[in-house]
Amino acid sequence: MDDERWERGMPVLERQPVHVPILPPSLQGLPPRSVPETAPTPLQKHYVLLSVPVLILGTIAITALELGTPLGSPLIKLCALVAAPLLVLTTADAIVRIWRSAWAWMPVDRTKGLFRLAWVVTSLVGLAALVAAAAVVIVA
Repeated sequence: MDDERWERGMPVLERQPVHVPILPPSLQGLPPRSVPETAPTPLQKHYVLLSVPVLILGTIAITALELGTPLGSPLIKLCALVAAPLLVLTTADAIVRIWRSAWAWMPVDRTKGLFRLAWVVTSLVGLAALVAAAAVVIVA
């Protein structure tokens, strides 16, 4: 099988050859709008499955806080203990993806690459804030 998309357990398909898209005249000569991703991030296949519990537990914790539950309550702490590590993992995976994207853009369009590097810095600041907030909740 010469198809790099094929994985063990998948049925073998008779695929048509991949065609290189021909740009319409209005887009020819313009800089590229995207660059291909060369390698998946470590958690790419599991990203959504790891994000769903974070979303649900975050909703429960925020709703409980809005209804007057104290920050030190066992419910809030349990939500933070389970969701925070998952959120750190998914955020770190996203930062890796943005980092790779930045360096993929550098030879093509330096401005877009630098913009993505700015997002890496912003994401790292957000990750630090996330860890600090989780520590405040767990210690409370």
